Amino acid sequence: MPLGALAPARAVAAEAAWAGPAHVKKVFIAVPKPSWPNPKLNVEQARAEADAHLLELERRHPGVLRLTGGELVRTPEDAAAWVKALDRSTVDGILIVTLTSGSDGLVLALAKAGPPALLWNQPYFGHAWGSMAAWVRAGNPGDVLTTSDPGELDVYARVFYAIHSLRTSKVLVVVPERDRERHSRQAAEFTARFGTRFAYLSYAHLTDAFNAIDEQTAEREAERFVRQALRVVEPSADEIRRALRFYLGVKRLLAAEEANAVTIDCLGGIHRGELPGYPCVAWSRLDDEGLYGVCQADLNCTMTQLLLTPFTGKPGFVFNAVFDAGRNQLIQSHCVAPTAMQGIGGPRSPYIVRSHLETGAGVSLQVLMPESGVVTVAAFEGPRRLRVSTAEVLGNVASEFGCRTQIRTRVSDAQRMMAGFSGGLGVHRVTFYGNYLDDVEKLGRMLAFEVVREG
Repeated sequence: MPLGALAPARAVAAEAAWAGPAHVKKVFIAVPKPSWPNPKLNVEQARAEADAHLLELERRHPGVLRLTGGELVRTPEDAAAWVKALDRSTVDGILIVTLTSGSDGLVLALAKAGPPALLWNQPYFGHAWGSMAAWVRAGNPGDVLTTSDPGELDVYARVFYAIHSLRTSKVLVVVPERDRERHSRQAAEFTARFGTRFAYLSYAHLTDAFNAIDEQTAEREAERFVRQALRVVEPSADEIRRALRFYLGVKRLLAAEEANAVTIDCLGGIHRGELPGYPCVAWSRLDDEGLYGVCQADLNCTMTQLLLTPFTGKPGFVFNAVFDAGRNQLIQSHCVAPTAMQGIGGPRSPYIVRSHLETGAGVSLQVLMPESGVVTVAAFEGPRRLRVSTAEVLGNVASEFGCRTQIRTRVSDAQRMMAGFSGGLGVHRVTFYGNYLDDVEKLGRMLAFEVVREG
């Protein structure tokens, strides 16, 4: 399935590290005296032909991929020097191209340099794919592509971009002081694994950001928001104005903190009276823009979006699961939903302005999502495992039970999925329009996390 058009967010800070392309070092390998694929192989010509394909790959993915390097490694000494010179702080991945047999040791020496490594092994150009595949199966970050079609490298441009996003993103977390240690432990695991940074703010920071937006600006934004809606049902004009003021404030806070994601204990903050406005509209808008607003201080779903939104070019819909196993269906339900589910910068789905259903107050969106197609459902369980499945969209659900935005989907085995679900309502999943199962497997190999297909 073709990937969605990528539109990385530039609204917060165009110079931010997470907004740039993935930096990948390319390197070619050939032993000094080739025998296979042919003892008369013109190594320089073979390298030039492969490099031409890589240059074309870079041109096809502007803003997504930046290739540097291109050295020819021929001996163990060459490999050691290349590894020593590698700047791991700026490199998101390594692209290794073999040109001859006898290169297994050289390939592994480079693959062990640290960043995720992709081996492109064209047919006949050596057999290092075998040792590299074994290295990947052992749980190391990398993958092997054995093909004569350089077009099959395209998906890895997006894989490297997703790796870059995880490595350079910054997430703002707002939780009560008593919960900070638990969240910090989980965040530290993600940081150690992927490089993502986390910063912890207080509810007072959100209130200050809200108050920094003047009421006239919030009023104009609220009027625009209402004009674009199908209709308004429950919320008052004041509630809508406060919701949009909160959005503008959080967006300014992200810019000040040089962050691109925020997740907070929203329901707790609402019940304790610590939030100046409901965040549902803010999160929806941030997701539509290629930024990230995630409910309920859910770090697993935040990281899932940081992985798959850059890869797919689409925002994710974080949802609570409602199973109707007798019909083999899963209803995806939540009061926060993006409107650009088919691609950031693309067509928006219509929405109705509603209250938050559980509390009967504030503002949320009832988004009428695309009513057909396949969606990919995923969620991290910590940095070492990601659960994934697909579902067929059957249509939107209008119900006063559950949450405002709901889509009904058919899954392969609802009973099995339900039986394997842990944590009940508190465990979310994230849905992305499109079938990315095979691509998630590639991401799992390149980042060395386990992919579990559920349902």
